[in-house]
Amino acid sequence: MGGVEDEEPPSKRVKIHSGKLGDLSNGMSLREPANCSLAFQGEDEVVGSKGVVKKVEFVRIIAEALYSLGYKKTAEQLEEESGIRLHSAVVNLFMQQILDGKWDESVATLHRIGIVDETIIKLVSFLIFEQKFFEHLDGDDVMGALKTLRTDIAPLCIKSDRVRELSSCITSPPPKALVGISSLGTVRVKSRSKLLEELQRLLPPTVMIPEKRLVHLVEQALDLQLDGCRFHNSFVGEMSLLTDHQCGRDQIPSRTLQILQEHKDEVWFLQFSYDGKYLASSSADCSVIIWEVKQDGQVCLKHRLNGHQKPVSYVSWSPDNNQILTLGMEEVVRRWDVASGECVHVYEKSGLGLISCGWASDCNRIFTGVNDKSIVMWDVNGKELECWKGHTDKISDIGITTDGKQIVSLGKDNMIVVFALESKTEKYIVEDKDITSFVLSRDDKSVLVSLFNQELHVWNIDGSIKCIAKYKGHKRCRYVVRSCFGGLDQAFIASGSEDSQVYIWHRGSGELVGMLRGHSGTVNCVSWNPVNPHMLASASDDRTIRIWGLEQVNMKKPKPNGVVSNGVHYCNGGT
Repeated sequence: MGGVEDEEPPSKRVKIHSGKLGDLSNGMSLREPANCSLAFQGEDEVVGSKGVVKKVEFVRIIAEALYSLGYKKTAEQLEEESGIRLHSAVVNLFMQQILDGKWDESVATLHRIGIVDETIIKLVSFLIFEQKFFEHLDGDDVMGALKTLRTDIAPLCIKSDRVRELSSCITSPPPKALVGISSLGTVRVKSRSKLLEELQRLLPPTVMIPEKRLVHLVEQALDLQLDGCRFHNSFVGEMSLLTDHQCGRDQIPSRTLQILQEHKDEVWFLQFSYDGKYLASSSADCSVIIWEVKQDGQVCLKHRLNGHQKPVSYVSWSPDNNQILTLGMEEVVRRWDVASGECVHVYEKSGLGLISCGWASDCNRIFTGVNDKSIVMWDVNGKELECWKGHTDKISDIGITTDGKQIVSLGKDNMIVVFALESKTEKYIVEDKDITSFVLSRDDKSVLVSLFNQELHVWNIDGSIKCIAKYKGHKRCRYVVRSCFGGLDQAFIASGSEDSQVYIWHRGSGELVGMLRGHSGTVNCVSWNPVNPHMLASASDDRTIRIWGLEQVNMKKPKPNGVVSNGVHYCNGGT
């Protein structure tokens, strides 16, 4: 792993402990330098059934974990018994020189470690000499700092902006934002152990094992288990390292908890508020109902909003959940106060109909689509601020990113336009089939598109535009059937369907994981509670809204630690 081979056998190595080791954050012991290399018998030996884990690396990672946990004697015993050292002798010397403030010697030792990348050597040297520079200033040795800057730092010919900042520490009062300078403008020197941590991140892992590498690998393995769990839909409290993680199908909403029957005609649209405390539904009966989600999960009528003369096709919650926009079909947009249920403003264009609506992130502006193929931005009091032409008049969907910098709307010829408000630039999602609806993900990185050909596509819009997933199975022949992201971390896709069912797919794998039966008419829209991953709502032509929750099934109960007899860890004991 770099340098000259160690001629002395492992059993003959002598540990020499330094009284200055307390400065090292992980408590590892440093040994006297003899050579620059880590060379071991059986260096290519592997462990594990797959033959990919190198024994030497594995033991070094375990040793680093033991040191970081404070088990210094155990780590030393592991190194002694295995003959595998965590660090080479020259690296130990380098680390001790850093802690002792022997800056010139440490840079000389750095060149003996065996690093071939000159860029890394220069970056590490820069940090070392920068520490030397600040310690001179901290000791009021301005001439020493100036000499370090001229003879040590400047000749490296890197980070010129930083060099100018360091120079300003001598020629003028230092800026408050400069690292190494306190908010009061006085020199603040970081600890040498902190410097060693920064150097560790720069040096190759073969030279110095990254801090807490074993913990990182274990956490990565747990994340992979969660990502691969097609039913995972619960907040994880404790995950056992002793078993594999696996959720049961019972984590997916599949049982009707409530049937809401207050609408007098087909229910076309519904959407939960961002805080999950309310649900708004709109209907062909020209009304909107705001429902309140109680703490026990019961959904109760809060306000019935009347005023539209045409069926209400769309609603949009304000980011602060205090107001709601409602859209009459090619009619007007009304703004309502959620607490009182009062209409506080009506937005309309003379001789034209509005076809979509949405909120800016500041709650002070709204956007509406108009049937003359334009999008208008208004202030909340109804003053028209800006207008963009060239958008379609087909569907009542519009998306505004949470930072308020982009608008997503339907363009011409089966295109969705991602329009940047500041730069006035556009990106395009291009589909082969007619688009019936779309929705923006909560993280603003993806768009879920419903198509005429009974497919759902997820497109990445964060950076380059790319279709990253497709879902099939639901039925759509005549009507607009809406879909949504949902579940924990929006790991699922749900959609209505003309066969009266709700379809649920696992977003990552594309697997159909649920078909919810209960409605007697087309399911027009679905909405997943953004706070409660176990609550899903669906709106149907049968004039009802169904609230779906977890199926209560008598299952084999797990032991107190969540482990059942097959050694698999289940969320909530699901099988």
